[in-house]
Amino acid sequence: MNTTKKSSMMDSFFKLSENGTNVKTEIMAGITTFVTMAYIIFVNPNILKLAGMNEAGALGDAAAGIGFEDPIVGSVFVATCIAAAIGTFIMGFYANLPFALAPGMGLNAFFTYGVVLGLGYTWQEALAAVFISGVLFIILTITGLREAIVNALPDSLKRAIGGGIGLFIALIGLQQGHIIVDNPATLIGFGDFTQSATIVTLIGLVVMGILMTRKIKGSILIGIVLTTLISIPMGVTTIPTDFTWSIPSIMPTLGQVDFKGLLNLGEVGVIGAIMSVVTVVISFSLVDMFDTIGTLVGTGSKAGFIKEDGKMKNMDKALFADSIATSAGALLGTSTTTTYVESASGVSEGGRTGLTAVTVGVLFVLALFLAPIVGIVPAEATAPALIIVGVLMMTSIKHIDFEDFSEALPAFLTMAIMPFSYSIANGIAAGLIFYPLTKVTMGKGKEVHPAIYVLAILFILRFTILPH
Repeated sequence: MNTTKKSSMMDSFFKLSENGTNVKTEIMAGITTFVTMAYIIFVNPNILKLAGMNEAGALGDAAAGIGFEDPIVGSVFVATCIAAAIGTFIMGFYANLPFALAPGMGLNAFFTYGVVLGLGYTWQEALAAVFISGVLFIILTITGLREAIVNALPDSLKRAIGGGIGLFIALIGLQQGHIIVDNPATLIGFGDFTQSATIVTLIGLVVMGILMTRKIKGSILIGIVLTTLISIPMGVTTIPTDFTWSIPSIMPTLGQVDFKGLLNLGEVGVIGAIMSVVTVVISFSLVDMFDTIGTLVGTGSKAGFIKEDGKMKNMDKALFADSIATSAGALLGTSTTTTYVESASGVSEGGRTGLTAVTVGVLFVLALFLAPIVGIVPAEATAPALIIVGVLMMTSIKHIDFEDFSEALPAFLTMAIMPFSYSIANGIAAGLIFYPLTKVTMGKGKEVHPAIYVLAILFILRFTILPH
């Protein structure tokens, strides 16, 4: 009786029946999403370490492992988990959408290589820039400008974003599984199929492919678990014997944003200082905005969240969750927090409501205590899941009119540039630049929303003037 009552409350709050789902499906979807994106809690501290977020500084310990014995690196780990949990809880409880958030890959690289190592800011000053971009997003979201930008996107680009994300996710999976590797002669090439790690990925892909073909519920999660178990005797996964259960302190990075240093005039003068800060903040903002928009639109299209008028349900609330998470993450001590493309794995498992996101948020909190166990799942086990999700994401492109070249070229560039440049934002930028160009050439310039022209100009400036 008590269990039934709790289930009924969750059904009512998250509108489970209305969305054609149930508690079990949502929790399974949440677990699947978390498992496919849990790598960030280990990868993010390693990338930010190179920005000097460790006791030895950027150059003193660059090649080392995570090493939570380093208080700053441990603090980044905690900040990563908490920022992800905060953003994902807001997404679940407030927006009631099945998307998860965490410090973004690519954004953390821009933080480290572009802003700190490239422009010479300290990591504290870079965190201040991230915080300002988050506040800017909050303002844009409250005023409705961010949602207006999403609604201004033409339908063909929205569809292409979904397909491009599918290719991007698949490439990540192929790389993580060592099927596609670096080749100096041809840029990329096939990996070594005699290596255990590659074999494990292929086994996982076959297992998940069979389960998906048979329409087994929870295929992706079951495949990840089975692949992890298979990887143990093959030497790809090692069960740690020394588990450290203590949670590192967050104090070394908590509230370390340095606004004074960010605005320091130095030798560049008032105008130079202002321009430098503005370009950094705009760069953070543009990349985060279109990474988030791309993920929401692409994954939302797959989940059936795009309405007949082309608008996505609860988009304003989803963007608000992303904005708050970015500012909160900066205060905690991590780079920009954004909506994760790996959310598509949970959506593919049937996740349709905020209960999926809440499940992910709970798991990020538990990850603070269970980091050693989370780390047991190898990249070779989640790589096949990303490839499968990539396949599922491609269904959106069937609605693109490839007979109309003014629609086909921007859509194709959107899809192609995402994996080839390793950036969702770059793909969207390419599409937004070429869409008005092709329409104007055909004498259909009036069909293009004015906002698209503005965005095209901003992206041209982004690639030619602003740091990237």
